[in-house]
Amino acid sequence: MIPSVTPRALLIRTAFRLEWFTVAWMVVEAAVALASGVIARSISLIAFGVDSLIELVSACVLIWRLNVELRHGQCVAERAERAASRIGGALLFALAAYIVIAAGWRLWTRQGADFSWPGLLVSLAAIPIMWLLSRRKLQIAEALGSRALRTDAVESITCGWLSFVVLIGLLAQLALGAWWVDTATSLVIVWLLVKEGREAWQGEETDD
Repeated sequence: MIPSVTPRALLIRTAFRLEWFTVAWMVVEAAVALASGVIARSISLIAFGVDSLIELVSACVLIWRLNVELRHGQCVAERAERAASRIGGALLFALAAYIVIAAGWRLWTRQGADFSWPGLLVSLAAIPIMWLLSRRKLQIAEALGSRALRTDAVESITCGWLSFVVLIGLLAQLALGAWWVDTATSLVIVWLLVKEGREAWQGEETDD
């Protein structure tokens, strides 16, 4: 007799599919943002790309965590998740510090960045993708009562706002052609990174 699939098992499968899609998109997003950022000498695009790499690691951790929970129970998975979350938070703080230093140097030396069409396209595409992913993750997280998936959904929301800030900065750069636009955009990104890093470091207070 073939065992029936429970509703919770179906929800977990959906969560896995969402995370694997997140991994695939973050690979593309990080590669395009980093490559275009290096070519254009853009602090904001490089920061966007590094943040995408951190999000990629976060999605991989969540996939692993769901597997561990299914095999060994929730307690073991949560301990590992807290450690991984703090590492991610520390990386976000380090990225924010890099942006502040690099932006300060750019302002001091009056160095600008070149406009990037690939950067514009990837940031434009990321906004609806992150919006749809975050909404679906929040729905599944609520149904499962999963703190980990809820936290990951919040990270997707932050990534969407980050994409929006980068997009606005690139459009302003295209319209104005001012050397300081990329630097100003990168400093706005710092606030988002610090917010995301603080949430990752502290973790959620509510239980599953």
